[in-house]
Amino acid sequence: MKLLADQFLLHLRGQRNFSRNTLKAYQFDLGEFLAYAAANRAGTPAALDRLLMRGYIASVSSRGVSRNTLLRKISAVRSFMGWLLENGRLETDPFDLITIPKKEKRLPRFMTEGEVGKLQDYNRPEEVNAREKNYYFALRDFALFELVYSSGLRRSEASGLNIGDLDLFSGFARVMGKGSAERLVPVGDKALSAIRDYLETRPKPLAHGQPLFLNHRNARLSGAGIALIFKKMARRARFARHVNPHSVRHSFATHLLDNGCDLKSVQEMLGHKNLQTTEIYTHVSLERLKEVYEKAHPRAKK
Repeated sequence: MKLLADQFLLHLRGQRNFSRNTLKAYQFDLGEFLAYAAANRAGTPAALDRLLMRGYIASVSSRGVSRNTLLRKISAVRSFMGWLLENGRLETDPFDLITIPKKEKRLPRFMTEGEVGKLQDYNRPEEVNAREKNYYFALRDFALFELVYSSGLRRSEASGLNIGDLDLFSGFARVMGKGSAERLVPVGDKALSAIRDYLETRPKPLAHGQPLFLNHRNARLSGAGIALIFKKMARRARFARHVNPHSVRHSFATHLLDNGCDLKSVQEMLGHKNLQTTEIYTHVSLERLKEVYEKAHPRAKK
């Protein structure tokens, strides 16, 4: 079974063009499923039946995971079953007649424009350098935050940027998104200025193929490293809420819509294939509009 799972992952990488993060999630989820199957003496495709799938779903649910996490794990296993069917390893679909729970609709977590301003103020390089004498990455961190907020990048996209992907004169960045889909995104003047200041500190000459953001070992800054930086920035600003690259991306989209940007343009900048994925941000904007109305209008409250 392990060999079949490895072949399936190779298929996803080569034929379906899945991103590295998606492949990593599939590998982890399939590993969990195969361990469950082995513990229940289901070591061959012939032993993969409906009873096993029901038991697996119940086992994952009993761990108290969120519905969306459960659905992600089920999706990975269902895709594997589909591949086994296509390749003649299974005769029937073990998920047939199993009711799958619906996806939980959650509004994205985002910061207000005031909170973004506060985060920026507390993390300006001059402020950080004055308080933290032995920290040498304030310019990098500030440039990174400004870019992610200015362009709505995923952390993997920010991590994967090279110096040559950024046009400092026209104000655009070439980004490699999910499924190796390339897109051009605008970069604001403040972000460009912060990036120029950071690049001035980098050893010369700068090559187009060098990573845009480096870690303390002068290697490419990873997505996990970016998440840790944003967490540190939130602590400096004394935020009680959790701040990560994705919540900054959510803030980017929400603020654009709040200030009159059309949904189609936001979709293109975020790199969403489906407009419905972007439409969730309209719900966020409408919820905020309703809150403002209820606070301001004398007849809004009962």
